[in-house]
Amino acid sequence: MSRAASFALFIGIALALIGGMHWYLWVRLVRDPALPEPWRRIATALLVLAAVSLPLGMVAARLAERPLARVLPLVAFVWLGVAFLLVSALLVADALRLATAGAGWLSDWIRRVPDPPDDPARRVFVARALAGGVALAAGGAGAAAFRSATGPAEIHEVAVRLERLPRALSGLTLAQITDLHVGPTIGEREVRRVVEQVNALRPDAIAITGDLVDGGVAELGEVIAHLGSLRARHGVFFVTGNHEYYSGVSAWLAELSRLGIRVLRNERVALGDANPGGATIDLAGIHDWSAGRFGGDRGHGSDLGAALAGRDPDRSLVLLAHQPRGVDGAVKAGVELQISGHTHGGQIFPFNLVVGAVYPYVHGLHEHREGERTGQIFVSRGTGYWGPPMRLGFPPEVAKIVLTG
Repeated sequence: MSRAASFALFIGIALALIGGMHWYLWVRLVRDPALPEPWRRIATALLVLAAVSLPLGMVAARLAERPLARVLPLVAFVWLGVAFLLVSALLVADALRLATAGAGWLSDWIRRVPDPPDDPARRVFVARALAGGVALAAGGAGAAAFRSATGPAEIHEVAVRLERLPRALSGLTLAQITDLHVGPTIGEREVRRVVEQVNALRPDAIAITGDLVDGGVAELGEVIAHLGSLRARHGVFFVTGNHEYYSGVSAWLAELSRLGIRVLRNERVALGDANPGGATIDLAGIHDWSAGRFGGDRGHGSDLGAALAGRDPDRSLVLLAHQPRGVDGAVKAGVELQISGHTHGGQIFPFNLVVGAVYPYVHGLHEHREGERTGQIFVSRGTGYWGPPMRLGFPPEVAKIVLTG
């Protein structure tokens, strides 16, 4: 399938999902509660407008001038988050209602008790009570989620023991920034805040593990320039995420290099004491797992073999990889710790259940065994957000990873 056909298929599926979601909301929040006129027409019109705002917000993010390029996507994405919470709550309520009805039917069948007569007034009352309760719950959850996503990132300190770590480097700290998604709704204020938080940690090295931007260098270059103020004794390192390939990856890698950030392109560096004979470890970085699909950029595509070629297997090895994939191969290759992001920890409950069905590791530190080898993977919840400016149950984080021997 060509790239154009794949894109058309994606757009078709997205529009179908948006339409289906808003139809379901109309049924459960407008039709079933039997809203009187003119409220029925007003509510219907608002839902239609809300559905249309989602694709329009996406277009505005790319084509509109400021301030519309920031305001319209923000409104659309906030509604997307609220709509997701509404649909989730209504689906749970419907599932409970069906389960209760099924249990009641079974009980009535066993006891030979006839079903009660249909009561339209009672049915409308229940529908209105359910719609009102769900709306209040989703609104409250949405407000809490918005505050979590747009506030400062949590500092998550995690100690990781590496068997091959030189004793002289025990206590080495890596600060991880990932999935910041600078773009339509995340701008200069947020980037400067993250830089201040990371520099306050005084890390030995800083790792930026992809999905840094949602837009081109021309529109976001001045914002990202603040990352040039990041300070770490052993440097700042970057590996691509999938979103860099939607945003002009070659231009971004050149720009980050200009800012003094070392881009690891399926390669490794020695991290530690730069003096001759000093204690060091290997820090490797690979392109995003999906990079090979995009083509057009020579050298792209994830290649762990190239990154580790010729290395001393007795040296301690840490791998930066955007997606928490390929852990089995990394452990077999001698990686002691893989540092990843991409999942956002699920970002909004209950979407984490979907993410958990796709990725075996969603957030936190995990041990992974492959035969006789054992490695570890740390997956960050992410420093920003994507889509809805909401995080419910999974706040943003900057990870401070402390390596111990």
